[in-house]
Amino acid sequence: MTTLEIKGDWNITKGKLQQKWATLTHDDLHYVAGKQEELLGRIQKRTGETREAVEKAIKESSSTCCTP
Repeated sequence: MTTLEIKGDWNITKGKLQQKWATLTHDDLHYVAGKQEELLGRIQKRTGETREAVEKAIKESSSTCCTP
C-alpha cells in the first residue's frame, strides 16, 4: 500500500471504514503521512482483523470513494 493510495480522499475512506467496523474511533483513524504502519496496527488491534483484511478494506474503500 502506498502513501498515495491512502491519501486519496481520506475523509470518505475513513467514513466507510467506520461503517464497516463501528468500533473504530476518529482517533483510531487519524492518518499522518508516513505513518501507514501505525494506522494499520491501530485498526488491527481495535477490530481483531488480519493485516491483509485491513489493507483490503482500505483499498476497497479508497477505490470506491471517488467513482461516480
